[in-house]
Amino acid sequence: MEEEIKKILFNPTVGRIATIIIGIAIIWIIIKAIQRNLFSKIKDNDHRYKAKKFSGFVGYLLTIVLLSVVFSDKLGGLTVAIGVAGAGIAFSLQEIIVSFAGWLAIVFGGFYKSGDRVQLGGIKGDVMDIGVLRTTIMETGQWVDGDLYNGRIVLIANSFVFKEAVFNYSGQFPFL
Repeated sequence: MEEEIKKILFNPTVGRIATIIIGIAIIWIIIKAIQRNLFSKIKDNDHRYKAKKFSGFVGYLLTIVLLSVVFSDKLGGLTVAIGVAGAGIAFSLQEIIVSFAGWLAIVFGGFYKSGDRVQLGGIKGDVMDIGVLRTTIMETGQWVDGDLYNGRIVLIANSFVFKEAVFNYSGQFPFL
């Protein structure tokens, strides 16, 4: 009986499982303590919600890091599977990835900003919002004479900045 207990206690897998359980418990106790102390100081509901989501994300990320460190010697074959899965995911989400890159180009490249009158792929109007994946435009023209709003709100994927010309009628040219 004693040898069976020693065999169980000194088994490396049991030690790893104990490390994981204790590590996850410590991570989540720290996250909950931070949330309790931090949330009492945040008055705005929106900021409190974002802080809670972020702290939960950090907790999950630390848990994944802990698992990968504890089982690092067992991850040799998993690396290839993760690489193949990553390539498949990147291929299937290429439009979303290009739209995110387009958002970065719009925001940091100065293509246009909210409130500008633009023409994007044959659609002319005023930019209402620039989201991470889409730009929202209040369309002008078409069946309405002049530059009056026609009542349509158009959502355009941000990936268009790499595919079509962007006409910004509100843009400034510093050399004139």
